[in-house]
Amino acid sequence: MLQISQLRLPVDHEDDAISRALVLELGVKASQIKQFSIKQRAIDARKKSQVLYCYTLLVEVADEAAVLMKVGEAGRIEAAPDESYLGESLLSNTAAAKPSVIVVGTGPCGLFCGLLLARAGFKPLLLERGKAAGPRARDVTGFWRRGLEFDPESNVQFGEGGAGTFSDGKLYTQIRDREHRIPWVLRELVKAGAPEDILVKARPHIGTDRLIKVVRTIREEIIALGGEVRFETRVKDVVIEAGVMRAVITGKDEVIEADRIIFAMGHSSRDTFEALHARGVTLEAKPFSVGVRIEHPQSLIDVTQYGRIGESGKLGAAAYKFAAHCKSGRTAYSFCMCPGGLVVAASSEAGHVVTNGMSSYARAESNANAGFMVDVKPEDFGFSGPLCGIEFQRSLERQAFLKGGENYHAPAQLLGDFMRGKASTGPGKVKPSYEPGVVWTDMRELLPEYVCHTLKEAAVNINRTLKGFLLEDAVMTGVETRSSSPLRIPRDAESLQSVNTQNFFPAGEGAGYAGGIISAAVDGMRVAERLIRGDVLL
Repeated sequence: MLQISQLRLPVDHEDDAISRALVLELGVKASQIKQFSIKQRAIDARKKSQVLYCYTLLVEVADEAAVLMKVGEAGRIEAAPDESYLGESLLSNTAAAKPSVIVVGTGPCGLFCGLLLARAGFKPLLLERGKAAGPRARDVTGFWRRGLEFDPESNVQFGEGGAGTFSDGKLYTQIRDREHRIPWVLRELVKAGAPEDILVKARPHIGTDRLIKVVRTIREEIIALGGEVRFETRVKDVVIEAGVMRAVITGKDEVIEADRIIFAMGHSSRDTFEALHARGVTLEAKPFSVGVRIEHPQSLIDVTQYGRIGESGKLGAAAYKFAAHCKSGRTAYSFCMCPGGLVVAASSEAGHVVTNGMSSYARAESNANAGFMVDVKPEDFGFSGPLCGIEFQRSLERQAFLKGGENYHAPAQLLGDFMRGKASTGPGKVKPSYEPGVVWTDMRELLPEYVCHTLKEAAVNINRTLKGFLLEDAVMTGVETRSSSPLRIPRDAESLQSVNTQNFFPAGEGAGYAGGIISAAVDGMRVAERLIRGDVLL
């Protein structure tokens, strides 16, 4: 099998254009090409007057050696690399007795950790403080749109699928993947009901509406293989004896012992972090980012990114990404960009307002939104200790709740008013999508001065390349504080256990080892593989 990279064709190319291009690229007759498949398809919009599809193809030819000798095994044409998941051999279910395992959390980290363990013959117990995906979705949408009371245990942050369930479902990451876990994860997601196009899109996404079915299917397989999943089961404490974690204690005071305990909680499990800290587990504060959600008309972003063809809708809703390095030394950047999406209420604690973004698979809403974020460090927080980032987040979220009217409405401001340093009194042409609703105000009353200063400087810089970003009526909704975990639980690089607590395996985004759906799933796999190999020394 050969791999051909960077084959560019017009967006509206004919069905047989790829076949004809392969004949020219490889210098062979059409009859010598046995078959081909698309490995990846990206959009090349560097020239707005000529937007192209950029393909990576896998091709089977009659005489591969002769073709490679003719074109040279370098550059864009080469022998296709073997991208088989290197941990596949670990998943054989042997009859040997397995240690008992608890996995705390059913986000992507916990689900893929549990899936691997179950396929390897373990019978993992997955504990989730929130509800299953279906009831959880009803709670969340009811809070947003029907005035239901906020539920601190069933919301955007807590419940089956984790925080990623109510996001854009982005499935791309920049982590290294020498073991080829990422293609395996994508194939498993498709098996569970995700759209097949995630296997070929350069920037794949599932969408909240599809993710619910996917996570349910993975959970059902874990159970069918002998695992157990308990919802509405919050871990409130742990039992540690002589530096070894022996058990977890649930909110109903049930003590559950296990040989191995994996914490795959998300970045918002603040009470869990507090319980671990109280028990002497080593934690350390780390940098993250805070800011606002910013909304523009999706039609504006489509044309800005794709030119005239963006008006046609052929390429779908356009995304953007930026990072602006400012004179202060801080960076403002886009986070979790949601084309054709909504700004959503994402708090996990009563009396706090947090914003986030989400998209359905179709990305068909009127606005594009993204986190407009500024990096912050522990020395900025104004609190001490490993939990100082949590207290910093809470201070901003509580102020947003108060400014919003203490009813979970969110503070909002027009970008033009923000740049001029004046409060907004109402919307412009861009209708804010946040529900339950917004209160017009001045972001300077919510965010630290250095954050506002950085956002202002960055907006001017960003507009030079992302034309139209500095739109007067663009809506800023705040506050966004959950860009990543505010702390890290240090672990041994070899055993993946906590550096000071044996039998305890911190994993995923909450522990500071991931930053999205795919990286969290991959980290859960890493921990599962370590346990399956059985070489963890206690």
